[in-house]
Amino acid sequence: MVTKRASKKQGPAHPGRGPVSVERVQIGARMEKRLVKVLKALAELKDLTLGDLLEGIVLHAFDGKAPFSEETLARIAELKKVYGLDLDSGASHRMIEAERFR
Repeated sequence: MVTKRASKKQGPAHPGRGPVSVERVQIGARMEKRLVKVLKALAELKDLTLGDLLEGIVLHAFDGKAPFSEETLARIAELKKVYGLDLDSGASHRMIEAERFR
């Protein structure tokens, strides 16, 4: 699951057929703080940008495929412990914004 910077080559995106030229846009998205910490740490371990990591995860999900190997899942479990991330997919539709006290 690696999306590296693309060359100028155009054409359909098929695995093993070379780079694919894409146009990237900046997004403004809010995510759970500990989840972001784990994602950033994983991106660093994989020598990817956060955007490249997220693109790979989403493209795998759209194809109904798991984005991570067993080895990577073990590293993710370690990172979740480090950053105190106790959420799993079951929490995805139950999260609410914590109230901020000043």
